[in-house]
Amino acid sequence: MSSGATEVIRLLTVRGETLAVAESLTGGLVAAELTSVPGASKVFRGSVTAYATELKHRMLGVDATLLAQRGAVDPQVAAEMAAGVRKVLGADWGIATTGVAGPEPQDGQPVGTVFVALDGPFGPGSGSAGGGKVEPLRLNGDRTEIRMESVRSVLALLLKELAGEQTGNERAQDTERNGGF
Repeated sequence: MSSGATEVIRLLTVRGETLAVAESLTGGLVAAELTSVPGASKVFRGSVTAYATELKHRMLGVDATLLAQRGAVDPQVAAEMAAGVRKVLGADWGIATTGVAGPEPQDGQPVGTVFVALDGPFGPGSGSAGGGKVEPLRLNGDRTEIRMESVRSVLALLLKELAGEQTGNERAQDTERNGGF
């Protein structure tokens, strides 16, 4: 279990919010990382591993024309996956991964091209347009390294948003609950 996953679960618990995950290239690794944290069941709603392109449309509502024209490795696909899983599983937050782990290129994209996305109840001043955020990644390494870095990156994207939105009062209450100062 990573410190990123632990902190995501902690912040979601403090906030009383839930999370759903849509995965492609990571094949369930994000969900596994999150559920390795004790207490994850309080906030983790579930996940959809839509590895096959048509499942991204059928299960997550990703636009079929978008998938046909651009393929599955695309920033808009990642954004729609995050929004779709959030809606389908009834969560406050949705995160998603899509990309090419290798060993071969896919959809005209080189190995290491990854998009991680986030959809949620963004507060004022979050800098988010339209409710979602997408981060493009260009990762090096073998298939395992690319997949693990994708997990770390999508959790970091969510963590940055959660930590940035937490109010001073929430921080004080959480510190007090955990024996801090």
